Amino acid sequence: MRPFFILFLKELRAFFLSPLAYVVMALFMFMNGWFLARFVEALRVQASQHSLLYLMFEPGWFWMGYFFLFPLLTMRLFAEERKLGTLETLFTAPVRTSQVVLGKYFATLTLYLIVLAPVILYFLLFQAITGETAAFTPGSLLGTTLALVLIGMFNTAIGCFASSLTSNQLIAAMLAFVGVLIHYFLGFLQYFGAGTSSLLAEKLSYFSTVEHMRAYSDGLIDSRPIVYYVSFSAVILVLTHHVLEHRKWKV
Repeated sequence: MRPFFILFLKELRAFFLSPLAYVVMALFMFMNGWFLARFVEALRVQASQHSLLYLMFEPGWFWMGYFFLFPLLTMRLFAEERKLGTLETLFTAPVRTSQVVLGKYFATLTLYLIVLAPVILYFLLFQAITGETAAFTPGSLLGTTLALVLIGMFNTAIGCFASSLTSNQLIAAMLAFVGVLIHYFLGFLQYFGAGTSSLLAEKLSYFSTVEHMRAYSDGLIDSRPIVYYVSFSAVILVLTHHVLEHRKWKV
C-alpha cells in the first residue's frame, strides 16, 4: 500500500503545483454559481413543480460544461509521462502497474471531489441564508451528490484510459471528451427508434446519465446505477492496466 500512497500524494501535489487545477476550479465554480443564480431568479419570478436541484443539473448546457472538466483533469496523467519518458523510469521502480493506475486515478478523483465540493456547498449556503426548505429536500441533495460522485468516478476512469493510449495531451483530452460524450448520448437512444420496444427502451435507460440524475435529484436512490458506474469504472481501469502492461513489456 505504501507505493500507492506515495504515487497518490505525488500526483495530487503535482495537480496543485500547476495553475491548471486552480483555473479549472475557478471556471467550474463560476459557471455553476452563475447557473444557480439564474435558476433562483427564475424561481422567484415563476414557481416550478421541480426542485432547484433538478433545474440545476437536468439541462444539457450544464452537462456540456461538466464534461469538459474530465479531459482537463486527466489528459496529463499518462500522456505527459510518456512524452517526457518518465513512464519507462517509473516501470523500472519496484511498483506494480496496478498501483500506478490506482494512484493516479484516485488522485484525480480526489481533485474532482475538491472541485465539486463548492457546488454542493452553494445549495447549503442558499438554504442557510434564505431559510427556504421548499427548494429541495435533504434526500434530494444527498442523491444528487451521490450521482455526481458516481458519474465522476466513471468519467475519470474514461479519462485515465484515454490518457494511457497516447503521448499527446491534446489527443488524450479529445479522446476523453468524445468518450464521456458518447456515453451521455447513449442514454438518448431510447427516444430514437426504441418506441416500438418498451424492453429496449428500459435497457437503454440503464445507460442514461440524465435519467440517473433525474431520479437521484428527486431523492430516489436506486442501487442499479451504483452497481453500473462502479463496475464499469473498474472495467475501464482494468483496460488501462492492460494498455500500460503492454507498454511496459515493449520497453
